[in-house]
Amino acid sequence: MGFFYFLGQKKFYIHLLIAIVLAVAVFWLAIVSLDVFTRHGQVYKVPDMDGLTLAQLHEQHYDDFFDLVVIDSAYDRKREKGSVIMQHPLPGSNVKKGRHIYLTIVSEMPETVIMPDLKNLSLRQALVNLESLGLSVDSLEYVKYFARNAVVGQMVDGEPIEPGTEIVIGTPVHLLVGKGDYTVMIPVPVLMGKKTDAAHRALHYAYLNVGREHFLDTHDTAHARVYKTNPEPLQDNMINLGDKVEIWYRSDENFDFDNYVKQVLRDSLSVDSLIMNNIIRNK
Repeated sequence: MGFFYFLGQKKFYIHLLIAIVLAVAVFWLAIVSLDVFTRHGQVYKVPDMDGLTLAQLHEQHYDDFFDLVVIDSAYDRKREKGSVIMQHPLPGSNVKKGRHIYLTIVSEMPETVIMPDLKNLSLRQALVNLESLGLSVDSLEYVKYFARNAVVGQMVDGEPIEPGTEIVIGTPVHLLVGKGDYTVMIPVPVLMGKKTDAAHRALHYAYLNVGREHFLDTHDTAHARVYKTNPEPLQDNMINLGDKVEIWYRSDENFDFDNYVKQVLRDSLSVDSLIMNNIIRNK
């Protein structure tokens, strides 16, 4: 009997056919099972959960489609406790059912820091220290003191606050600052196009205060940007240390700030040139 004798047997081909059918069936079942397990082709668009609490997310049955996982929390006095402030994946992303959605929410209890000792620091040093701790500046009050722009005192809610006091992050601090021995006039900084927080910071770093604020076409501070100020930011508009600057805002969704800011800067440079020419001619 030869080695290849079985090739001529009918039983061999029957067994071979059965093996091939079984292999194809097992492969097909594996593919189908993989599709079922991975939910192939079943994708859902991630909704925008910003501002919603976990209870609201459950009420709207988001947890039927996604696995909501809270990974962090941060305190924000302006937002509702327990509401979502960040999410990943971002809204509009296409994901499969059951995908983890990682959430950062507003914490129930505020974070606190230790109030630093700002006395005798320069105003700029004090501002940097406060920002690094997550504290903000309420306003600047210039008082009689020989060292100009040196911090003389620190207050919260109208009361002095001692260094080492535990204070909630985000608390606005009122600073008493020395005005020096003689009067100094300063220019108004260019604020056009800046967002509200950036405008406040720029004024404080320029030794000035925020005056009345007007929102012309939006109350959404995320889109509000400086449209104009009073006084205007020109070199011949010099004001006193600690003076207030009135601000008008418009929405960057309704107004072309890029071209507007370029035009404001061109106008400012033109005025500067005129002032310098007048100075030169009068010499």
